[in-house]
Amino acid sequence: MKKSVSMVLLLSLLLMAIISPFSALSLLMVFVLISAIGWTIWTLVRTAVSDDA
Repeated sequence: MKKSVSMVLLLSLLLMAIISPFSALSLLMVFVLISAIGWTIWTLVRTAVSDDA
């Protein structure tokens, strides 16, 4: 549960960095956000399928 909360927090911070008008590296941040969302979805799917609860 702690890991899920930290991932959601990380994604929200990445989203704020992209939305920020002073972001000089917004294209890189978009790529990082897409990667993080993919990683989060993969982790959630792997957790849902595994027997380790």
